[in-house]
Amino acid sequence: MSQPQLNKKAPNFKLPATGDKTLSLADFKGKNLVIYFYPKDNTPGCTTEGQDFRDHFKQFQKHNTEILGVSRDSVRTHENFRKKHEFPFDLLSDADEEMCKAFDVIKLKKLYGREYMGIERSTFLIDEQGKLKQEWRKVKVKGHVEEVLEAVKAL
Repeated sequence: MSQPQLNKKAPNFKLPATGDKTLSLADFKGKNLVIYFYPKDNTPGCTTEGQDFRDHFKQFQKHNTEILGVSRDSVRTHENFRKKHEFPFDLLSDADEEMCKAFDVIKLKKLYGREYMGIERSTFLIDEQGKLKQEWRKVKVKGHVEEVLEAVKAL
C-alpha cells in the first residue's frame, strides 16, 4: 500500500458519518480539511484529542477549515461519543478500513506484549483543491491540535 503523497490529490473516501450522513472528499471542495485518525472512541487519548479539536473548532472555522475524525468504530458508537463530548464536527466510521488503508494508518502495534494491527494516530491536512498539504504520523496528543492549527494558518 503506497502512502498518500504531499502536494498530490488526497485519497478519495466515501463513508458513513454521524448525523445520518455519508461523506466524501468531494463534499469539502473549496474548504481546507483536517482528517484525524484515532484508535478508539471513549479511550483517554482519543477523548482528549477530540476535545482539543472541539475546543479549537471556531479557530479552524475562521480559516475555512472543516474537521473529521475517523476510526473503525460504528456510527452508533460515534454518535454517543460525539454527543457525550459535544464535538461540533462529524466522525466517520471506517469499519472495513478502506480509508485507513488509503491513508496508510493501519500499523502493527503492541500492547501488553500482544501484537495486533491497529490505527496509528495520524492527522492529514488537505487544502481547498483536495491536495494533501501536511501529515502528522505517530501523533502525541499534547500540543498536536495547536500545531495543526498553525499549519492551517500558514496555508
